[in-house]
Amino acid sequence: MTKYLMAILLFWPVIATSNDSTGYVATGGIQYLKNKDIQMFSEDLFISKKMIKVDYQFKNLSRQDVTETVLFPLPKLENFFESDFADTERLLKSFKVQINGKSIQPEMHVRTFIQNDEKFPPVDVTDAFKQCGFTEQDMLNPWNRQNYDYEAFEAKLRSCKNAALQKALPNDKDAVIAWSSQIIYSWKQTFKANAFTRVQHQYAPLVGGSVALYPEDDSKAYCMDQNFKAGLKKAKSQHAPYQALGYILKTGANWARPIQDFKLTIERDAGELVSFCWAGKVTKISPTRFQMSEKNFVPKQDLDIIFVHSKIGE
Repeated sequence: MTKYLMAILLFWPVIATSNDSTGYVATGGIQYLKNKDIQMFSEDLFISKKMIKVDYQFKNLSRQDVTETVLFPLPKLENFFESDFADTERLLKSFKVQINGKSIQPEMHVRTFIQNDEKFPPVDVTDAFKQCGFTEQDMLNPWNRQNYDYEAFEAKLRSCKNAALQKALPNDKDAVIAWSSQIIYSWKQTFKANAFTRVQHQYAPLVGGSVALYPEDDSKAYCMDQNFKAGLKKAKSQHAPYQALGYILKTGANWARPIQDFKLTIERDAGELVSFCWAGKVTKISPTRFQMSEKNFVPKQDLDIIFVHSKIGE
């Protein structure tokens, strides 16, 4: 039995940045469209600033094999921005997938989009870009930043006679062309009848931050309670440099049943303070690791994690 189903590596929109900060895009795990036959039986998630690792056990509840086209779309990134940004190329180089213990090489697809009005979704102009002479490396530029000659890109787009592209461009000849690039990984996956399929993937997260923390502004986003704020004061870190990353959990609710066994481990560096929002019990399992375990878990919120540098000893 063959169905078309998508598994998506999801991201939040790019966070606005300033000259003294770096943006990050929240990453996530596998999401399927609602499927009555496939259950995310277990999820073991590890998050640190250096690496995110996810170990899933999926169970095919039916008596027939189910073959799916699995997709991991990364976010749409604009080709132009003025501030620093998280290391997007590092994510691409670190992205790995294993199926039942064997490494696979997903196929990469590059799509380009133009958006002139935030009220409407971006327009897919991939075919037009190709017809206008853009190479795959050109289209990957928002990710690898090999070419900072934005005017050359815009001139090439303006001069191209492709009708679909010209329709998508802004009418104002002086307006910046807000084009973006998206990378999508894909492969075919068969879930054996009434059996488990183990899927593991890992990648370096997109980490942002700033040179100074302002708890009064960031308290709600990272659930900074009184204990954390007392720790900041003790560490002389009320306005210390910090780093932050996000992870999308809510897509784990898109399955045939709740996640029977869920485990999340968050690791900080030695000498750091960490804060994040979590409704359940948080257990400190080592000087630098915190762990949360849930049964029959239906995630209802996503994670934003802040890591604050301690100034003690400086």
